Amino acid sequence: MPSQPAPGDPLSYPAHAFPNVAIDVFTAHQWELLVRLPGRVIVGATQAATRAAARAGGPGRNVRDGLAGLEAMAAGRAFDSDLVRAVVAAVYAERLPNASTRPRRDLLDECRDALRILDDRADPADSAAYRQWLQSIAARVCTGGRGPAVGQLGPGDRRFLADLGHALGMV
Repeated sequence: MPSQPAPGDPLSYPAHAFPNVAIDVFTAHQWELLVRLPGRVIVGATQAATRAAARAGGPGRNVRDGLAGLEAMAAGRAFDSDLVRAVVAAVYAERLPNASTRPRRDLLDECRDALRILDDRADPADSAAYRQWLQSIAARVCTGGRGPAVGQLGPGDRRFLADLGHALGMV
């Protein structure tokens, strides 16, 4: 009897699901990182603003903000990047535990790891699209889905987005 691929293993997804993406260039660990990172970005953006709001005595993130992040993640299905579409499909096919609530420093380290992986193994256009997609997810959470009003964000949100942009090599 053939062994079953481990969850998160790129080979555990049917090949026909990603016809234009050579996901086999990624190790299981690398693919899992790329698939889990969008959810971690939503959690990180939510936590950053909630902590900043608590320090200022204001309200933190609400469900609408998290839903805006999920909508931005799902919008990756329409990206002009086979890699981003494959990651979105894998996110929805995933049976792994939810994104953890590890500290922001870990999230930024994971973003740097993903940047190195993408630089080594992905098409440059797919790498850029994936990084832009992650940044857009975070921005949607930070603005609560209200659009591109990033200039009106509080200092905690601006700092989070700047740190994320640096970690993703976008700044």
